[in-house]
Amino acid sequence: MAAGKRVSGTGLTIRSVLLLAGLSGYGLSMALFVRAGLGLDPWDVFHQGLAKHTGLTIGGATALVGVVVLLGWIPLRNRPGVGTVANVIVISVVVDAALLVLPQPATLPVRTAMMVGAVALNAVSTVMYIGAGMGPGPRDGLMTGLVARTGWSVRLVRTGIEVTVLATGWLLGGTVGVGTVVYALGIGPLVQLVLRCTPARWLAASGWAHVVGDRAAEPAVATMSECPAPSTTTS
Repeated sequence: MAAGKRVSGTGLTIRSVLLLAGLSGYGLSMALFVRAGLGLDPWDVFHQGLAKHTGLTIGGATALVGVVVLLGWIPLRNRPGVGTVANVIVISVVVDAALLVLPQPATLPVRTAMMVGAVALNAVSTVMYIGAGMGPGPRDGLMTGLVARTGWSVRLVRTGIEVTVLATGWLLGGTVGVGTVVYALGIGPLVQLVLRCTPARWLAASGWAHVVGDRAAEPAVATMSECPAPSTTTS
């Protein structure tokens, strides 16, 4: 029994570290996108546009939207987890802190490198955050809740949500550009690539355990066919 408790405690510690590291990385990737100035992902276009009209920081706008979206969970009967609450707090704090210390790049090559690095970091952070298995982010929960309540496809619901927030954010003055397109086209394949390059033993100790199943004891990596479609983001 004692051994079981020790294993359980270790597992919780691992998941907590993954959660905080993933959310922190996600917040940093948002700040890199903002500093690059080449376009943001749909939700961050909305966050930035909202910030311009409210006087909030981008982190503050992100947190505010997260809380409002969580209220939308009530009629959908979704239940938040520890990761859901941490998502609202950690990401907003990290993005604002990072924006205070990150310099504004002056040349296009540096801005481009910053944008590419942001997409890559976002993918790694997404794998870590979801791997923690401690609850979906507010926006992901909205999507899955709507899918469950309406019976519509994930693709239709997610596309509808992201087109809506992107258009609204653009009208509010959020930055739409090549970075928006790069993120839209690159985030899914990059998440799958990270999963393929991650040892099954690590995945088995995370929220991705259902992907590797009995291969937990093998040192092999997860194959593309074993990785679930990365339809969920940590924002």
